[in-house]
Order: sequence, then structure tokens, then C-alpha cells
Amino acid sequence: MAHGDFSTLASTYASHRPGYGPDAIRLVLGAMTRPAADLDAIDVGAGTGIWTRQLQAAGFRRVTAVEPNDAMRQAGEETSAGLPIAWRKGSAEITGIPDGSADLLTMASSFHWADFPVALAEFRRVLRPHGWFAALWNTRYLDRSPLLLEIEAELRRLVPDMKRVSSGSSEFTSGLVERFMDADGWGDPIYAECYHTEQMSRERYIGAWRSVNDVQVQAGPERFAAFLGFIERRLADVPTLDCQYRTRMWLVQRR
Repeated sequence: MAHGDFSTLASTYASHRPGYGPDAIRLVLGAMTRPAADLDAIDVGAGTGIWTRQLQAAGFRRVTAVEPNDAMRQAGEETSAGLPIAWRKGSAEITGIPDGSADLLTMASSFHWADFPVALAEFRRVLRPHGWFAALWNTRYLDRSPLLLEIEAELRRLVPDMKRVSSGSSEFTSGLVERFMDADGWGDPIYAECYHTEQMSRERYIGAWRSVNDVQVQAGPERFAAFLGFIERRLADVPTLDCQYRTRMWLVQRR
């Protein structure tokens, strides 16, 4: 498995990953100057469409999902069947979307894989004047759960050199405000975060771990299997877990 390649994880990703905090969509809508029904949204790096479907449910006039990975895009199309979401192949650097097509462009748990300056130039092309770009991540919030902290500590014990790439608390996000402020053609960024709790079955919780690419790549098959074995033993008598998440969002407006 290579970093950023979710080809073998698409089904697990679609079935087990949690949604983003309900307040996140309200924060996005709060930045808009017109109702969602008058606006077009594009979700780039849409994966299996978890955030895309939240955009569609918010009432945007048109919602387009752009995803480069064939397996992820197919899973997204299947889980979004019947919804008015247009799926197309493309990347953050080459979306394939015509100029001035969107009022809102988002990347949910995927902007860290993009070439930052190339992607921002592409987003500026695709957005209409004064349109918004939102980068967001759904980060596990462990501080209030000794059980989940214990599981995290076991991962660090097994993989002491672990360096998260895709987490919303990774090194990539630590300098994001400054990088947006230095980018030409964009206004000053807005940062916001919100919290929500997902009640997960033991099976779904383990499945969510199985869908994480960067942990599997860095741990390797043997250590990752040992980690999953620890979780299964530790949760043998825990049928459900209250898992808290923190959605972190950066919003920036096209000048």
C-alpha cells in the first residue's frame, strides 16, 4: 500500500468512516452571502462522498464531486445513488471543471495530499469572484476518553516513529494559516472548529481504523495486525463506544 492510495480501502472507508460535525456545514453556510439554493458547490478529493452528501443535504443548487481514485469514486457513486450529485474524475491540481463554475469549493480530509500552490491556482480558476475555498478535517478528539487514549498509546508503542500525514492535527495543518496568508489572490483565512460525538459499534470502530491509509503504510502489515488485535481484545466486552470528533476548518475567499 502506498501513501495516499485508497484503492483497497474504498469499501471499508465508505462503510465505517464518520461524518463531519453538523455545525461544520452551518459554519460554511454562514460565510456565504446568498442562500445555498442559489449556489454551486464542488467537493474535490471527495473520496466516497461523506462530506459531499452533507453539502447536498444542505441544499446547494448543484453539487459536484471530483475524485481521482477510481475505486473511491465508484464507492461514492454507489453510496450516493439517487442523490443529485455529479461525480467526475479529477484531482486538486487538474479538476477538469470549467472556469468560474463554483461559489464554494471544498476539500475534506484530503487537502494534505494536494500540491498546495498548484491546487490553489486551480481552485481560484474554478471559483467565481468572491467564492470560498474550505479545507477541513475530521480529527479524533481523545482527551475525554481514557479508553481511546489507551488505544492511541498502544499504537505509539507499536509504531514509535509514527508521523501522521492525513490527520487534521498533522504538521501540514500547523502552518496552514500562514500559507493561506502568503497566497496571492486570496483574502485572510478564517479558522473554526466544532465537536460532535459518534456512537460506534465495536465493529465500526475497528473498521474505521482499517480505512486509515497513513497508519497502515507506516506500521506495515505485521504491526498493524498487532494493533488491530490489541483493539479487538481490549474491546471484547465493549459493544459500543462514544467517539468524539473535532472538525477543524480553514476558510479562505477568492479575491
